Amino acid sequence: MKRRNFLGSSLGFGCSFLAGSFRSGSAKAAPSERIRLGIIGLGSRGFNLIDDFLREPSAEIVAICDVDRFHYRDRPWGKGKTFGREPARKYITEHVARKKKSGIHSGPDVYKDYRDVCGRRDIDAVVIATPDHWHALCTLQALKNGKDVYCEKPVTHLFREGQQVYREVKKQKAVFQTGSQQRSMREFQMAVNLVRNGHLGKIRKFEVGLPPGYEKPMGSTAIETPRKDLDYNFWCGPSEVLPLMQARFHRWWRGHRAYGGGVLMDWIGHHNDIAHWALEVDLSGPTSINAVNWIYPETKIYNTPFQYEIRTEYPGGITGSISSRNRQGLKIIGEDGWVYVRRGRIDASQPQWFKKDFKTGSRDVPPSPSHARNFLECIKSRQSCIAPAENAHRSITPGHLGYVSWQLGRALEWDPVKEVVVGDAQANQILNKVEYREGWDAS
Repeated sequence: MKRRNFLGSSLGFGCSFLAGSFRSGSAKAAPSERIRLGIIGLGSRGFNLIDDFLREPSAEIVAICDVDRFHYRDRPWGKGKTFGREPARKYITEHVARKKKSGIHSGPDVYKDYRDVCGRRDIDAVVIATPDHWHALCTLQALKNGKDVYCEKPVTHLFREGQQVYREVKKQKAVFQTGSQQRSMREFQMAVNLVRNGHLGKIRKFEVGLPPGYEKPMGSTAIETPRKDLDYNFWCGPSEVLPLMQARFHRWWRGHRAYGGGVLMDWIGHHNDIAHWALEVDLSGPTSINAVNWIYPETKIYNTPFQYEIRTEYPGGITGSISSRNRQGLKIIGEDGWVYVRRGRIDASQPQWFKKDFKTGSRDVPPSPSHARNFLECIKSRQSCIAPAENAHRSITPGHLGYVSWQLGRALEWDPVKEVVVGDAQANQILNKVEYREGWDAS
């Protein structure tokens, strides 16, 4: 079936009230029993999410999808853990057999094409753990087929894709969870609560520390012929088909702008997301962005910076720095104190804030039992998840704008309400540019 015909037919049956689909018009009722999941993208992060959802009694993984049947990520062939369609099928099947869960099939159905998963009538939600350049197409296809979506951060590869996604979520009244799992971690919630309840006083500035990018090739640069069980052309999908090599494939693809936004865009959706959450600007954003002191690698394999800083300004005189030179994590500084947080650690200027009987206040964010469970519970309740689509898009917008600022060599004035660069047509053209290979689109 030709792709356009497939899209037309698959979009049609996603809007009917069907067993396991539960959509009626634009409103979606909660599944009464187990939530049936399809997982797209079976690399390292995909396996992490498989583990997360296998732990949940209310979830059942019924379909999995990847263009690669079998691989070892960035490791030498034959070394370490295996990933891809076949290892994932075996892993899930063995888990189900071990647990002997009643009412669950013996193993998931296996696909190479994400559209086959998104079009299935009996799937309630789709989990997306592909490389970044696939996030928008997979997400929009799932949404238009009436599915709820869990998608890894950054929520999309390109700025305009992010707008398309969060607007489609609203249109479909879908439940959407971004894989910014730090929002479900206690130390980050504690930091957010301290800021929101005023313990730091008036906020002056924040510092987001992200890892550096790739200064040199992270693997072999020898050009390879794709293995027979890898559809490399499909893996490239809407993006440019670059010569296949280990240094730019599994794990290391984000070093090139064709497939990702570098380590900057990999991590900004974590620590800057928490900054936006704490400052309650996660549905707006900065008013000024300036990319400074970027250093690119000498190798032509990558075209993303390995050292970088983005300076931002927010309403109320708050300034921000997002940089590979800052201490990794997030530090928020106010007139009355500071808090620093990263995974597994939180420090602050006032030790009493961490005493057992200390109450942060009435403006705490709601606790989340786990990121996966929060998604499943919201599918049933039809409430918003802890990491919604628009919040995720807004959290990474300074990264998108940073690339534009550096390319043009000037600071940008940003209107976060209209989501436009003020008085700069050239910057807006670059920011909103989306070029897909022929035959691919996000419709």
